[in-house]
Amino acid sequence: MTGIGSSSDKNLTWIDLAAAMPDPAIVLDEASVILNYNAAARSLFDRLRQGVPLEHVNRDPELISAVSNALQNGEKGTAHLVPRGGAGQRLIATVAPLGAAVEHPPIAALITIHDESEQHRLLEMRTDFIANASHELRTPLASVRGFIETLQGPARNDEKARERFLAIMADQAERMTRLIDDLLLLSRVEEKANLKPEGRVDVNDLIEDVTRSLMPFAEERHITIEVEPSASPLIAMGDRDELFQVFHNLVENAVKYGKEGGSVKVSLLKKNSARDEKFPARAHVSITDNGPGIAPEHLPRLTERFYRVSAEHSRRIGGTGLGLAIVKHVLNRHEAELSVQSVVGQGTTFNVSLPAYK
Repeated sequence: MTGIGSSSDKNLTWIDLAAAMPDPAIVLDEASVILNYNAAARSLFDRLRQGVPLEHVNRDPELISAVSNALQNGEKGTAHLVPRGGAGQRLIATVAPLGAAVEHPPIAALITIHDESEQHRLLEMRTDFIANASHELRTPLASVRGFIETLQGPARNDEKARERFLAIMADQAERMTRLIDDLLLLSRVEEKANLKPEGRVDVNDLIEDVTRSLMPFAEERHITIEVEPSASPLIAMGDRDELFQVFHNLVENAVKYGKEGGSVKVSLLKKNSARDEKFPARAHVSITDNGPGIAPEHLPRLTERFYRVSAEHSRRIGGTGLGLAIVKHVLNRHEAELSVQSVVGQGTTFNVSLPAYK
C-alpha cells in the first residue's frame, strides 16, 4: 500500500496508521474489501477478516451507504451502529476517504468507530434526573398555589381554614427546602468525586454525635437507639462532615422506616486484613432496625436518585428520595463499601466499611 510519509528511510502505511489508533479502525480498498484492521476492531466484529467484503462483516445499511459515498464521491460520513448483543451499546462509525485527489477517486477508506455508550447513559441519567426533580418540586408547588388561590377567594374570611391551609403550605415549603438542600449537597459531593478526602475521623465519637442529634426524632416515634462502640479506638480516613451526613442519613432512615416503638442498633467494629494491601484496616459500622424490611427486588436500586420502596410513605415522613444516593457518592469518594441485608417482616441492616488507620 502507498506510503503516507517517511521517517529516515522507513515509509509508514495506512496499515500502520490503523494499527496505532486507540479506537477500532478498519481500512477498505476501493471495492469495500477489508485490507486491514486493528485489534480493537477485531474485538468488536467476530467475522472481521482480511480480503472479505465489508458486507460479510456488517450489513448495517447506514454504514454501507457511508462507505459507498466515501469511495464514490470522496465525502466523509458517519453511521450509527447497534452491535448484536451489545446490551444497549451505541457506536458511531466515521468513514473517511483515503488518497482522493482531483484527478482520481479515493483508493481506500478508513472506518473509525467511537463508543458513545457512556455519554448516552449520562445524558439519559441527566434527563431522568431533571424530570424526577421537576416532578418532586411540581407537586408541592401545585399544592401551595392551590391553597393560595383558595385563601384569596372562598376562604378569604375563614380564619380556621386559613390557619389549616397555612400550616399545610409551611409543610410543603419545608419539603421543597429539604429537596433543594439535598440536590445541592449531592451536586457538591459529585464535584469532589475524584478528590480523595484527607483526614482522621474518630468513628466512635462521630456516631455518638449522630445519635445525639437524632434522639428527639427517635423519641417522637418511641424508638430507642442502642450504640455498641468498638472496644479499641476506631479512626477512619475521611472527611468528618461528609461521614456525619452518611451516618445521619442511615440512622435517620432506620428510625423513619423502623417499627414504631422498636429499636435501632448501631454496632462498630475494627477489622484488620493482611490480604488487603491498600487498606489493611477497616472500620465497620452496621445500622440495624426491626422494621418491616425491604423486599429483595428493591435492594439493588436503593441508592438510585429518587428511588423509593414506598413513595407515599416516604413523602409522608419527609423523605426526598436522595438520601441514599448521597450516601453512595460520599462512600465512593472515601473508597468505602456499602451493603444491605433485609428480611421482610424482620428488619434491615446497612453495613458501611471504611478505610481506617491501624
